[in-house]
Amino acid sequence: MDIIINRDLFQDILGKVQGLTGRKSNLAITSCVFLKTTAEGFFIAVTNLETGYEGQFPATVQKEGAIAVNSKKLYEIVREYPGEEIRLHEIENYWIEIGHEKILFHIVGMNPEDFPESPHIGNIRYFEMPSLTLKNMIDRSVVIGPASDEKRAHITGVLLEKIADGNGGIRMVSTDGSRLSIVDHLFENPTEAVIGDGVLVPKRELVEVGKFLDDDGVVEVGLKDNHIVFKKKDETIIVRLLEGEFPDYTAIMNMMGGHEIRLNRQLFLNMLRRMSIVSSENYRSVVFHFTDGQLTINSTNPDIGESKEEMQIDFAGDAIEVAFNPRFFIDALSVIEEEDIVLRIRNAENPCFVQGAEDKSFLSVVMPMRI
Repeated sequence: MDIIINRDLFQDILGKVQGLTGRKSNLAITSCVFLKTTAEGFFIAVTNLETGYEGQFPATVQKEGAIAVNSKKLYEIVREYPGEEIRLHEIENYWIEIGHEKILFHIVGMNPEDFPESPHIGNIRYFEMPSLTLKNMIDRSVVIGPASDEKRAHITGVLLEKIADGNGGIRMVSTDGSRLSIVDHLFENPTEAVIGDGVLVPKRELVEVGKFLDDDGVVEVGLKDNHIVFKKKDETIIVRLLEGEFPDYTAIMNMMGGHEIRLNRQLFLNMLRRMSIVSSENYRSVVFHFTDGQLTINSTNPDIGESKEEMQIDFAGDAIEVAFNPRFFIDALSVIEEEDIVLRIRNAENPCFVQGAEDKSFLSVVMPMRI
């Protein structure tokens, strides 16, 4: 192989795949990128055996061939390389020469024939949606991440399903057992989604998918056996689905109601950040006091100290004293873009619901803690 590639293009591609090739694996070649010449330029593939990425891009091909080379080292070389183009030339015994006579690297590669094959995805039905919309849905779902030692599929995965009310849309539902997020997208054509009864997509892999989504254009989404496929013009990402059941979350939805409190998102977010300063892993909760016209938040940590802050709110009725993890609210507010948000709370035993004041496509549900 002997090929000349636009450096900026190559750097962008390699930068996005580092989260896939950087995983620890018993198969050493999964730390490599697979490169192969094509009639249009070059084909690139990476895999961590759970998620596979493939792309087709333009380049100047001087000699056909295929190579597998360490992804991290190749990315570091390309990132620091001067000039608009970079040359990759296979010498012998899978050694790769990168650069020209003034700046030259020799990197040992691996046999490209050992690179794992991607699942066959022919005869698949896709539906289209805006790339930015899918990116935002993923961001709002994976803000709830699983614990590192968590094994339950409904905690490590995000439920992707059709919206059951028949309006024609898809929904992502994510939980860690203490909170829940629900993100909806409605289609103009109700028949577009082909999700069926719902699938579980690994959160960790969805994070990687989000890195490839642009702020414009469309992305195609489809299912094939036990994989979900995300397809753009020149790139395809294939993710292995999780096996397991997502619990019925609709019972929690029925708890919505009670007091409806409208707040300025940024003021509330700043308040929560200040109150969380004295919290720690052992003392994570803060106490919310809802009284007539006022919200008071207290944070107490015997190892550090305490803090208290008040905010004027539109609240009337019996007082409510309830403890929450402030980090859960901070995470939810960080993915809401509206100026105002709405809290819905019934009592100290029921969860608190958080939504944008106008955009109802995202809902965060935070369970109370023991005081």
